Amino acid sequence: MTAAAKHLSVTSPTQPTGENALEVTIVLPCYNEEDHVLDEIKRITTAMDASGYTYELLVIDDKSTDGTLAVLEAALPTFPHMRLMPFRTNGGSGTARRIGTREAFGRIVVWTDADMTYPNERIPEFVRYLHENAGADQVVGARTSEEGTHKILRVPAKWVIRKVAEKLAATKIPDLNSGLRAFRRDVSLPYLRLLPPGFSCVTTITMSFLSNQHPVDYLPIQYAKRSGTSKFHFTKDAYRYILQVLRMVMYFNPIKVLMPIALTLLGLSFVKGVIDVIRYNFGITTNAVLLFISGLLIFTLALLADLIVRSRGET
Repeated sequence: MTAAAKHLSVTSPTQPTGENALEVTIVLPCYNEEDHVLDEIKRITTAMDASGYTYELLVIDDKSTDGTLAVLEAALPTFPHMRLMPFRTNGGSGTARRIGTREAFGRIVVWTDADMTYPNERIPEFVRYLHENAGADQVVGARTSEEGTHKILRVPAKWVIRKVAEKLAATKIPDLNSGLRAFRRDVSLPYLRLLPPGFSCVTTITMSFLSNQHPVDYLPIQYAKRSGTSKFHFTKDAYRYILQVLRMVMYFNPIKVLMPIALTLLGLSFVKGVIDVIRYNFGITTNAVLLFISGLLIFTLALLADLIVRSRGET
């Protein structure tokens, strides 16, 4: 029995293959969304039915404590393109998206939320963008406004985290952690094991693509006030976002993080050494020596880490 089989039960049709393979899988994690999940499903299926794309809507109930699962089970006969995965334990949105992507039948995978915040009627537009732009491997919905909780704190915090990510990834990132995106499933498979269980999974998939030269494009979207109760915890999740950005860059390009620190310390040790020579008649203080040794150690660590990444043969 696989890890996925232990974690969930599946209501699904036989996987289509060959010419009948699906074009799109929409992965929709749900946790305590009973009041509006049906409206979201209707919105998505209406848009996809009109698009002409072959698709499945993979709805994952993340062990909801309300009546969400009952609503989803009752809806199955009404929505023939819907596939239901009820988790046996709560795994978090990242776990749901990782397993959903791995189990997806579609060549293009769409991630979105069930809280009515994202314009899911535009999902066909994201799929069409990937069809028409062969050079792009992922397209992200870049939000033009912030409607989440703790808005006064979230806006500056997300701006700082995004700027750090842009610096480390050496590219402009209009929206680092948008929950609406479409990407090519085959490109994403090597990076699924890196996805954390929480909200920062969206940051991880963005940084994984960017760090490995998989082009990511952006489409501007409106972001609505969510229905239901937010599961976002400002302090904990903001910390996880910045930590995940650093972790991803360290995993794929550690020299970009470590080398500037090493060169800064070595530069400071040189300046301090020159000052010491002038001030103490060719004497070198302990501080200068410690700065030099620290810089040299981090410099060596950066080279070793880069060698490990390049010899891993995964990127």
